[in-house]
Amino acid sequence: MDAGSMGARIDGPQDEAQSLQATRQLIEHARAELGRVIAGQSAVIEEVLIALLCQGHALLEGVPGIAKTLIVKTTGRLLGLGFQRVQATPDLMPADILGTTILKPGTDSFVFHGGPVFTDLLLVDEINRMPPRTQAALLECMEERQVTADGVRHPLPGWFTVFATQNPVDFEGTYPLPEAQLDRFLLKIRVAYPSEAEELQILERHHASSGNGILEDAQIAPIPAGLLAAARAEVRRIRIEPELYRYILAITRRTREWPTLLLGASPRAALSLMFVGQAAAAFDGRDYLVPDDVKRAVQPVLRHRVMLKPEAELEGFDADRVLTDVVAAVPVPRQ
Repeated sequence: MDAGSMGARIDGPQDEAQSLQATRQLIEHARAELGRVIAGQSAVIEEVLIALLCQGHALLEGVPGIAKTLIVKTTGRLLGLGFQRVQATPDLMPADILGTTILKPGTDSFVFHGGPVFTDLLLVDEINRMPPRTQAALLECMEERQVTADGVRHPLPGWFTVFATQNPVDFEGTYPLPEAQLDRFLLKIRVAYPSEAEELQILERHHASSGNGILEDAQIAPIPAGLLAAARAEVRRIRIEPELYRYILAITRRTREWPTLLLGASPRAALSLMFVGQAAAAFDGRDYLVPDDVKRAVQPVLRHRVMLKPEAELEGFDADRVLTDVVAAVPVPRQ
């Protein structure tokens, strides 16, 4: 099934342009403005924007010094959202990120003082250096978008999104995220080294900078108010034909019986696959889903949700390779 066999037979290009007007404007503006700060990393930027359009959290994995923090910070500036950063360390306590109840000066009453989670975009650097107790404290924030302190519920901002980073190389002194918490991340984004041309551009930009920082020099123009909310609504309206529901389910259910996998994808993973597929369709300028959108979403959505058997890892398999085999084994709907 291709773009001509599903969805396009109902609406023409003009109708699609109208139905995705806010999304198109957001994507074009974001690509232009982020490109002034970030050299390359177009796939990473796209997946970060997809996470925000789907209102989901994202885990960015890559070695230090490849602009993971800068991408998230620049995106927050672009979207006009609040930004807070937490540097994870082995002695970080839940109260350090959630907040704590303190005595109000001059009174005998206590008041809750919110921590850095009370923001729009929260960047947690090296999340796997957090102790398990502090990692668990983020679970309620990520799933319920609230903090409960002394039995009182404190809602987080409506745009609250967690972007967490981790280093895939240095595991000394780290605490691997449990599967329950990994499942809360909509995407796991792999951030690779830039190409030679992109790295040359980084050197030239920093040499020409004023010394205040690339982000400050760029003077990012924020998007118009209400554009992100409108784009999110458009993405959720992307049409899905019944056979594509079955295709998404076939992929996720196949992971549960795949011989090299110890743990397959959950029903939440199937929902995430659907939402990210819708956003991928919007990035291609379509208001309907096709199988290629689902295939495109499989690796970033499922790579952190499946667990390989030990013998498969010893044979050199990784999650991306296994997921490629799973997708190849599932028949693609034709009509």
